[in-house]
Amino acid sequence: MKSSDIINPDPHTECDGCPLVPDRREFLRSAAALALGVISLSLPIRSVSAKVLTSAVGGRGLLSYKVPAADGADIDRDNEVILVRYQNEVYAFSLGCPHQNVSLRWNETDMRFQCPKHHSQYQPTGEFITGRATRNMDRLAIKRDAANNIIVDPDTLYKSDEDEAQWKKAVVKL
Repeated sequence: MKSSDIINPDPHTECDGCPLVPDRREFLRSAAALALGVISLSLPIRSVSAKVLTSAVGGRGLLSYKVPAADGADIDRDNEVILVRYQNEVYAFSLGCPHQNVSLRWNETDMRFQCPKHHSQYQPTGEFITGRATRNMDRLAIKRDAANNIIVDPDTLYKSDEDEAQWKKAVVKL
């Protein structure tokens, strides 16, 4: 009998050239991550790109977007901006959840945002509904220009718990 014919009696140790067989918990984690990835790829997400209008030293500059044609959310991942049209108003939000800055996701069916990490949920207006977060989504400074474009300043952020008046004003009425 050759040494290569001997079966390793301890399945939790690595033999020469053979990787460890993952334990059940690691296998389930990997399977769950794969399933979530497949599901997230199938969700409809509208993507939008911005035209940079000005460049400020140390800042990202002003961003210009076309007015969204219908209610829903457009996500500009490059600039970490969410643009929302809802009930004849347009809002601009920071992409990060106010709880731990995880990228928020838009649920088109329920017309709400959800944090994939701790499941905080928000209205299309950015108002907090439920979850671990303790405040509303962060709004960005927003206005409409003469050419009917939406102008967003990604460097001017309003937090509802620190500057409620400015947070409420950060909206464009259509």
